[in-house]
Amino acid sequence: MAFKKTILRKIEREFFKPFIKDPIDWTFMEECWQHPYREFQYIAMDYLEKKKKEFRPEDFSKLKELAQTKSWWDSIDQLDRIIGEITFHYPETKDFMRQWSLDEDFWLRRIAIDHQLIRKELTDTDLLAEVICNNFGQTEFFITKAFGWSLRNYSKVNPDWVRDLLITMLVK
Repeated sequence: MAFKKTILRKIEREFFKPFIKDPIDWTFMEECWQHPYREFQYIAMDYLEKKKKEFRPEDFSKLKELAQTKSWWDSIDQLDRIIGEITFHYPETKDFMRQWSLDEDFWLRRIAIDHQLIRKELTDTDLLAEVICNNFGQTEFFITKAFGWSLRNYSKVNPDWVRDLLITMLVK
């Protein structure tokens, strides 16, 4: 199919406009996600991005299912921002990130590591340290890349904390 992202966004803007105030349409999401053309997953992710302020803790199981179905790095990276929004507004959901950081599915572990990427000084450093330490020594490319992203982003706010964490991990 192969649409340019700019064309796809223009089409989406018109398509989503009448529905943007409606509740999250999980049937639409599932149909897009299961569609054989990858562009439909992009549409689904853009739809989720527009709805991200509506998510609640009870949506975690659906988001987890998306993360574990037709997983691609770019859809995982969008999901981690959405999940990060939920964990920020609902701190009780941080336990999901702790559990996911230990899951055998490396995509869930990547989300657990990266979900705070855009938080800057609002980063929960205890949680970040825990999910990174849970995966220290992993050789999976997408996990090591998640370490780099998370630590690089947070080092812009608190380089001493990042240095201290790395020293602590290397000593263990």
